[in-house]
Parts: sequence; C-alpha cells; structure tokens
Amino acid sequence: MCKVVLIDDNPIDHYIMRTMLYNNEVCKQATYTFDGSMIIEFMEQHKTESKRLPDVIFLDLTMPDFSGWDFLEKFEKLKGSLQKHINLYVMTSSIRDSDRERSARYNCVSSFISKPLSKQMLNSICTQGLS
Repeated sequence: MCKVVLIDDNPIDHYIMRTMLYNNEVCKQATYTFDGSMIIEFMEQHKTESKRLPDVIFLDLTMPDFSGWDFLEKFEKLKGSLQKHINLYVMTSSIRDSDRERSARYNCVSSFISKPLSKQMLNSICTQGLS
C-alpha cells in the first residue's frame, strides 16, 4: 500500500486528488495538508519509523507562509536521516521554466509535474513508490 502526502494550498486540488484516490487499490492511505511545515515536523519526529513515513509526496510550490521552496530546503537536509526513501514530486500549475530548472537543483525531487495529474500517472507514481 502506497502512502501519499499532498501539500497544496488549493482545496480544489485536494478534492481532485481525493477523487482519484477513492477506492484506489494502489494507494489506500493519503494525507492532505495546506501546511508543509507540519509534514517536515512529522518526518523529523518519526525519521526512524519507516512504516509511518510516506512513500510519495506531491508538493505545490506557490503557497503562503511556508512555500514549496521552503519545504524543499528543509526536506533536502532531512532526507539523509530518514529510514526510508521518499519520492517527492513537484506538482504545480507553474509553467515557468525557471521553476522547473530551480526544482531540478534539488536532489530530493523525483520529477516536476504540471497540474492536473492524471489518474494513470498517479497510479504509476504510487506503484513506483512501493518499489
């Protein structure tokens, strides 16, 4: 079972992801949050408990207070101490090449995905997250 976390400030994107994951055989556990700092805190507290950590994180870049860029900075430093490899996907509506290039500088980023995410791509990512 793939554990997914969606970090996004848009409730519509939360709804779309929930709809795609409803009765999904690949992913039966998902966390949705508007605040990426909570996920960083959780991972710091449970870094040695691999069963509690997510397999996949979908991250929006443009958010108030604690942006996706802030999350990437913290996650990049934290990932080496985690007892599990987590696939992180930047999932954004940004079409700026500079955002794509900047996100590629982070070793923790698996891929840059433009919204909306298709159900087929979601299932593919979740299946890869389990391997």
